[in-house]
Amino acid sequence: MIDRASTFANPQIISLLQEKFVTVAIDQAYQRRQQDGEGDFYRLLANQGPHRDFERGTTQGLYIGTADGKLLGYTNHRSPDRVAQFVRDALRKFRPEDVTPREATRVDPRWNVKLPAGGLAVRVQAKVLGGYESTDDPIRTAFQEALSRDNLWIRPDEHQSLVRGEFPATLAKRIARYHLVDNTRGEPPMWSETEVRSAQIDLSQGNVSGHAKLETDDKSRGYDCQIRGVVEVSKQQVTRLDLVVKGEFWGHGTYTQNPPKGRFPLAISFTIADGSDVADVIPPQGSRGWVEGYLGPL
Repeated sequence: MIDRASTFANPQIISLLQEKFVTVAIDQAYQRRQQDGEGDFYRLLANQGPHRDFERGTTQGLYIGTADGKLLGYTNHRSPDRVAQFVRDALRKFRPEDVTPREATRVDPRWNVKLPAGGLAVRVQAKVLGGYESTDDPIRTAFQEALSRDNLWIRPDEHQSLVRGEFPATLAKRIARYHLVDNTRGEPPMWSETEVRSAQIDLSQGNVSGHAKLETDDKSRGYDCQIRGVVEVSKQQVTRLDLVVKGEFWGHGTYTQNPPKGRFPLAISFTIADGSDVADVIPPQGSRGWVEGYLGPL
């Protein structure tokens, strides 16, 4: 999120990447664990960098390598100037005549999951609406203005419940646990079952209303919010699902540091993915490595 607003908004970097590179964006938590050709390639590349704990530690950052897995450069900086120099330095090292591309063969099913047939993919975006202290720091400004992105998956049976005019309790629970989070500054902790104090979402004549309260046992993090929305159906298919969640959030997680002080307004939107964005097929963050636990019994 922050890199999109800083590093990859820089015209010089965009031009270099578009003209000279094949760019790939991944969730390294998948690739470093995958037991297949894609995972083998990523570990080969990343093992030449500074982060080599593929089981317990993150290997995130920016990598530049050849098609046969030779690392040409690594950085984890967000400064556009430093990243631009990093890209130019890697390009100078590249010798195309020395490259023999590797081929990916097998696919690890645990880390290559797809939306069940008949289900729905829904785009989820969150934004902090206020409460931050003013700053002239461009990186802090990018954090404060960030608009997050995740996907919600709706099971086929839940889809049909919506078609019948019912909002299934399983879907309300999934939304509460995995999507009513502040992920605008990094990867958030999801809510445990006991931290969902209440989550009620009702559907009546196409109108959605509800509320949710989530809170840790020590009360250091929570979200108290209202839910409103619209569901439209045509030919036994949900054609529109728009939800808006708004309320007060407080606290932070290990990777979502520096929120506004005290309680602050957080809004979250849900709208059906139409497939026009390549990100529409990405599995929900809450399903990482255990889609059965995220979706529940099909």
